Amino acid sequence: MLTGLLDLVLPPRCAGCGAAGACCAACIAEFTAPRRVRVPGRPVYALAEYQGAPRELVLAFKERGRHDLAGRLGGLLGAALAAVPEARADAGGTWWLVPAPSRRSASRRRGGEHVVRLARAAAAVRAAEGVPVAVAPALELAAGTRDSVGLAAAARRANLAGRVRPRPEGLPPPGTPVVLLDDVVTTGATAAECARVLARAGVRVAAVLALTSAAAQRWW
Repeated sequence: MLTGLLDLVLPPRCAGCGAAGACCAACIAEFTAPRRVRVPGRPVYALAEYQGAPRELVLAFKERGRHDLAGRLGGLLGAALAAVPEARADAGGTWWLVPAPSRRSASRRRGGEHVVRLARAAAAVRAAEGVPVAVAPALELAAGTRDSVGLAAAARRANLAGRVRPRPEGLPPPGTPVVLLDDVVTTGATAAECARVLARAGVRVAAVLALTSAAAQRWW
């Protein structure tokens, strides 16, 4: 109720540029078709560089309580799925999306797992097109995992080693090809560890799709 009253008094502004409206067309246009990111491991794709308006939109959604952006940002991921060459549905025609996990403390602060929100919005876009999509919250981070911001590649790998764990109740059937979703890819350490853990559970990550890339060498 309080949020609704505030929106009447202070209408939302684009988190990317400050223009009137929740998210303006010019800022959304900075997200492109999926492009391959130069990180080792599974094929990783992103829709924009982690700078400018895309960075501001991701931060607003992730850290500043702009949950209203989930539909727009998740919709971008959903629309991009068909353009990822390695992504595919299972034998029954269902696409499976696995959200990258968040630290528990961060999820509590953000009011829930933000990548799960993105995945559900992405699934809704495909479902509206008649394409069956399942969201599988199959991973979690163990307590004690540090925030990866500012960590170099080796430190990120060490921070995640043994701390990404499967959620048995959230796993898709063994042998299912899945697309791992994330908001930002930097070194590829999170994607690689998530893929390793899923592989041990019998689930194959066909590709990784992120909204943005902060990788030093971004595109193939």
